[in-house]
Amino acid sequence: MANEATSTAESPRSTQTVSSPAATRRAVLNTLRGSSGNLVEWYDVYVYTVFATYFENQFFDSAEKNSTVYVYAIFAVTFLMRPVGSWFFGRYADRNGRRAALTFSVSLMAACSLVIALTPGRESIGVWAAVILVLSRLVQGFATGGEYGASATYMSEAATRERRGFFSSFQYVTLIGGHVLAQVTLLLMQVFLDRGQIEEFGWRIAFFIGGVAAVVVFWLRRSMDESLTKDQLDAVRSGADQASGSMKELIGNHWRALLICFMVTAGGTIAFYTYSVNAPSMIRTAYEDRGMTGTWINLFGLIFLMLLQPIGGLISDKVGRKPLLLFFGIGGVLYTYVLITYLPTATSVVQSLALVCVGYVILTGYTSINAIVKAELFPSHVRALGVGLGYALANSAFGGTAPLIYQAAKNGGHVSWFIFYVTVVIGISLMVYIFVLRNKAETVLDREQGRAFQ
Repeated sequence: MANEATSTAESPRSTQTVSSPAATRRAVLNTLRGSSGNLVEWYDVYVYTVFATYFENQFFDSAEKNSTVYVYAIFAVTFLMRPVGSWFFGRYADRNGRRAALTFSVSLMAACSLVIALTPGRESIGVWAAVILVLSRLVQGFATGGEYGASATYMSEAATRERRGFFSSFQYVTLIGGHVLAQVTLLLMQVFLDRGQIEEFGWRIAFFIGGVAAVVVFWLRRSMDESLTKDQLDAVRSGADQASGSMKELIGNHWRALLICFMVTAGGTIAFYTYSVNAPSMIRTAYEDRGMTGTWINLFGLIFLMLLQPIGGLISDKVGRKPLLLFFGIGGVLYTYVLITYLPTATSVVQSLALVCVGYVILTGYTSINAIVKAELFPSHVRALGVGLGYALANSAFGGTAPLIYQAAKNGGHVSWFIFYVTVVIGISLMVYIFVLRNKAETVLDREQGRAFQ
């Protein structure tokens, strides 16, 4: 299995069969059910960053000059829980089914969003307001760690063989869609509320929306098909299968695939958070005195990024996964300096939008196919665990810390150090794309196709 892991990220399949209309309809329905929860969970993740500057004074003293850094530090700290969540939910999904794990994770996210929405401010309960915020975000980090691996696995398994890139791209369609919804929520509030009202109670409404929306998703996920076979689940329940979801099995027999998953993710995740979290923050700061202009720029940019994902997935189904990863890696190494250097000083709406959109085209080379690339590395009995853990470890180390590191570098006048850091991490992943990933006509998913959804 270790040798297979080096070759599953490229090349269209040489002998593909066309799926029946019934199989395609089933894939569409299951993708919609699976991705709907992804949409809500990532709305809950991004509503925090979108509204951070509005609620920071509710949890920290307004006289504290580092309050913004503290808010982003909480965002970064929650990523420490993602590997724990990916282990727990990955094992749970591999042993109890993808549907059960995905339903559980969205329930946790919803509960924590409601807690944050209802938590009294520091003026009422003092430091406990910040404590509750941190604990709620830690649990959400735990749930998000589980969501990624189970969701990426499910959408890859639910897809038809000849359109795996396209169907699995909807993981990032809905992931980015969660960010879009958070931006739309802010935009609507800016239309009907002034800044003081958003700071007082508007941000609470935003978190409350995420909690309530999860109730609908809970119902949808309970009705989706299970991608593990009945025989697999029965073997786990009876004790005949001890390997499924096992860390011993993953580390002992699939360590190479896990390492590749980590290295593939490292450059992609740091670019994603730099381009889609730091960049919108730069725009909000640059257009702070121009009403809703910055919000509109961010909204159009994120919608553009969201719409690019299925296109990237379709291209990968035709030309393979590796060309898109190479496009991202080379583009990221060359463009990160341009984006971070010129975006904060851009004063034209067209210039700002053009800068982020070029970055989003480059980013799509990774985001549109990252789920399927990783899912193709592992067999089904450790797939959710392997995909989730490899992603979460890299995400915690490089992705979630990017907003905090940028803010600290900016405050210290060392933005150039941050640019160098991001470029180097993307460059290391690029070396993996070039020298580790190889062509292969058939993947583990190909051999397993048809065993699930029966």
